[in-house]
Amino acid sequence: MTTPPRPHPFWTIERRDAVAGYTFIAPQLIGTIVFVLIPLGLVFWYSLHEWNVLANTFTFKGAANYQHLLNDPALPQVLVASAIFSACLVVLNMTLAILLAVLLDQKLRGITVFRTLFFSPVVVSLVAWTIVWGFLLQNNGGINGFLQMFGITGPNWLRNSTTAMISVVVVQVFKNVGLNMILFLAALQGVPKELYEAARVDGASPFKQFRRITLPMISPTILLTSIITIVGSLQVFAQIAVLTQGGPGFSTTVLVYYLYQQAFQFHFFGYGSTLSILLFVIVAILTFAQWQLRKRIVFYEN
Repeated sequence: MTTPPRPHPFWTIERRDAVAGYTFIAPQLIGTIVFVLIPLGLVFWYSLHEWNVLANTFTFKGAANYQHLLNDPALPQVLVASAIFSACLVVLNMTLAILLAVLLDQKLRGITVFRTLFFSPVVVSLVAWTIVWGFLLQNNGGINGFLQMFGITGPNWLRNSTTAMISVVVVQVFKNVGLNMILFLAALQGVPKELYEAARVDGASPFKQFRRITLPMISPTILLTSIITIVGSLQVFAQIAVLTQGGPGFSTTVLVYYLYQQAFQFHFFGYGSTLSILLFVIVAILTFAQWQLRKRIVFYEN
């Protein structure tokens, strides 16, 4: 008489490992669903309606908000201002961060103090930092007072379309350049010193060493910081709200501030949600494009 096969136990090692894995990722997964996916779906739903909080009405509009988006006469100016701000911020931030990281990577006495000084603006309150710069950039503020000591009459920095954009870019660069600097500094310290020694033996100049060794070896960090900086530049709000309120005209009205105006100042929540969808699409496209370029700009990927 043959013994019947024993049934497989339900609580197998594979299922136990699966439950443990899902348990570990559950907090992150729940947070993503509750705070990212559900709000994103609600924003899209609101973009198909017009929600008048004052009149307590919620009217279905279909694609009317998206039609308004295509016909909005102010939107091209807003997108141009956003592009100028993001391009200037990314170029200045990345360039300055790399240069500071290279300088602070030197084995000099007291270099830790300078690293702390350059990083300290990152931990300062954003609003407090912006308010201080607002006082400095006023027509009779500290910067123009300093220039007056040399007989130079400074402009009204925040009330001129050109200098207003320059001012908000510089304020943002000084605020966050320390974060990218630390990331680049960590990447530089991971570059094998033997590569530089071999390059010096072969007679390579410092610039060629930087171009042929340093940049390729830190290219993964460059990719990471470029994505973070570009996404952050498209989400800037507090600096614009405190310094210029989007003016003069639309010269510093970036997309996030225009979204805030439409939704929370003019109470067009449906159109504000539509602008949020536009911002999401722009960020997604730029992030995807950078990620696809990684095989060309990142050293160790082919």
